[in-house]
Amino acid sequence: MKKTPRLTLGPLFFHWPADKRRDFYFRIADEAAIDCVYLGEVVCSKREVFFEDMLFPIAERLRKAGKEVVLSTLALVTSDREMKAIKDRVKAGFLIEANDVACLQALAGKPHVIGPFINVFNESARDFLIRGNATRIVLPVEIPAQSIGIIAGKTETEIQVFGRQPLSVAMRCYSARAHGRHKDGCQFVCGRHPDGLTADTVDGQPILTVNGTQTLSHGYAVLLRDLATLQKMGVTHFRLSPQDVDMVEVARIYRAVLDGQAEVEESEKKLRKLTGDIPYVNGFLHGREGLAWVEDRI
Repeated sequence: MKKTPRLTLGPLFFHWPADKRRDFYFRIADEAAIDCVYLGEVVCSKREVFFEDMLFPIAERLRKAGKEVVLSTLALVTSDREMKAIKDRVKAGFLIEANDVACLQALAGKPHVIGPFINVFNESARDFLIRGNATRIVLPVEIPAQSIGIIAGKTETEIQVFGRQPLSVAMRCYSARAHGRHKDGCQFVCGRHPDGLTADTVDGQPILTVNGTQTLSHGYAVLLRDLATLQKMGVTHFRLSPQDVDMVEVARIYRAVLDGQAEVEESEKKLRKLTGDIPYVNGFLHGREGLAWVEDRI
């Protein structure tokens, strides 16, 4: 029997004010057609203090709304304190999305999700992680459709289908540097850019987005036209990455297409009205450069 596709909301990468973040998740709980929500700081542990007190109340509200809650870890774990925080959340009974292989020791065979920052590009990597009790694997955004067709299907498989694509996380803070500050004295300037800070080429063309220590695509990945094919390949979960747009409406558009209740072309037009001038990209899926937009379906 074919499983109903699950629509997920990935972790928020950007440093939004605490009240905006709270209200965002409360609205997701109350209004969004989303099955699973990932919470937690992925980019910079310095930001966690702004959201720490809200984490459990938001998780509870999401659960009462019938949504699965997963806690995402940092993509770059660099201290004993950060590792202890992960262990504490494992002990608290949360399902964890591991975004750094260092987290796998803390999980100690407990059921968990493998996040997109852990590279899974072949069957051997997939099978190794499944043996460690990974129950879902979120594939890297760079993976082409040909590889998805080989890897998906043996366990729950998740693909990002909307939003800026996370490309890397580094020790250096690009947002601080852009504002003439050092990382230790950043004063959280990343918060000035709720949808990331655009990085241009030398001739002034936008090419990437920086967000603290993170680099993302400038364009939004939009895989609406490929949802049906990805389901046939064995993808079970479809991830929306939060952007500073109406994510409840974005979720409604994707849910309708996943359920076969809306035409792709009309849905893309509705999505364009929400996202404005941000370009769409899907190059990685087609085995092309990531910033490409390919009209053909996979």
